[in-house]
Amino acid sequence: MNLSRTRRTLAVLVLLGATVAACGSDNDAPAPATTAPATTAPATTTPATTAPAGAASSTTSTGAPGPTGATTGSSTGAADGITMVVYDSFPTKDTTLNDALDAFTKSTGIHVTLAVAGDAGTMVAKAKLTAGNPEGDVMWGVDNTLLSEAVDGKVFTPYRAADVASIPAALTALVPGNEATPVDFGDVCVNYDVAYFTKHSLAVPTSLDDLAKPAYKDLLVVENPGTSSPGLAFLLATLAKFGDDGWQPYWRSLRTNGVKVEDSWTTAYYDDFSGAKGSTGDRPLVVSYGSSPPAEVLDADTPPAAAPTGVIASTCFRQVEFAGVLRGTKHEAEAHELIDFMLSNTFQAELPLNLYVYPARQGVALPDAFTKYAVVPTDPLTVAPADIEANRATWQDQWTQVVLR
Repeated sequence: MNLSRTRRTLAVLVLLGATVAACGSDNDAPAPATTAPATTAPATTTPATTAPAGAASSTTSTGAPGPTGATTGSSTGAADGITMVVYDSFPTKDTTLNDALDAFTKSTGIHVTLAVAGDAGTMVAKAKLTAGNPEGDVMWGVDNTLLSEAVDGKVFTPYRAADVASIPAALTALVPGNEATPVDFGDVCVNYDVAYFTKHSLAVPTSLDDLAKPAYKDLLVVENPGTSSPGLAFLLATLAKFGDDGWQPYWRSLRTNGVKVEDSWTTAYYDDFSGAKGSTGDRPLVVSYGSSPPAEVLDADTPPAAAPTGVIASTCFRQVEFAGVLRGTKHEAEAHELIDFMLSNTFQAELPLNLYVYPARQGVALPDAFTKYAVVPTDPLTVAPADIEANRATWQDQWTQVVLR
């Protein structure tokens, strides 16, 4: 999926494009932070370089086959550079986030190669296979739905970041052994089309329970939790809300109420959701992100007075992303410096408008669009990473039986 850079974190690349209604077929591959991994083989390299003035720009790959490489900063020799493995919606050039990495290079002399390893599920699968002999030095973007898989797979070597005290305890508690470092967070929530509900004089639903009511029949589109990160997050939200005994009956009620299921966020949001810019969809409710409304505002040809979409805060599931030092790196000291830099105000301040997430660091000033239009629930739904790892495949299979069969 190729969306504009202003939507990078909202873009969820899915390798399966078929649209399915609630009686369609499923994909059995696991699907955490962007989609199900299609392969664990390394990707090809296609570097892109931004170098500080006076430095020699590197335009060659970082090695034979490996993740897609994009070099940022100066290149003064292999001993001075490190590779950060990232998911495919991380910007590789021409953004203020890349400028921040360039500033890191200028300050430390350490150039950073961004190695794109596919979606986050694929990225973690590759990292487990290469644990101890990694394709990079640092990994960015493992979220709490995949964290235990990475930790149990011994992907990371523990490191306590120098400024970890700047991160809320609720986030660091997810990694009590400093296995990785929280770098950002966001929420997957049901979004609604403001104009639709106004036009039809229909009250906006305010809870998960409301979505199963007859008044909202055939209005909701969701993503398959076996192929989509927000789809998995929404499934986890229903587990957190209704528990082991209640989540399957809830999904049966959604199916009866005409829920539509898509394989990808892109299809659900841009093709089915009536509130997305340019969409011809007829579903005014969609599983998306708490940061989708400011994205709609910033993406508008003419900035609207109010966001055209809203968020049902009680449906939100908290996603936390982590960066960690890859076990087996030959550049551990440099990797530590990069982790420390990614918690700096300089880097954290660039996350909202590049990845549409919130900085993990407390006290970072947010863009006006975020403070005005985004929703951060005070009590988001959560499931412990260890529980997700232990039960994810079972839950996905059970969901398939209830919703798609």
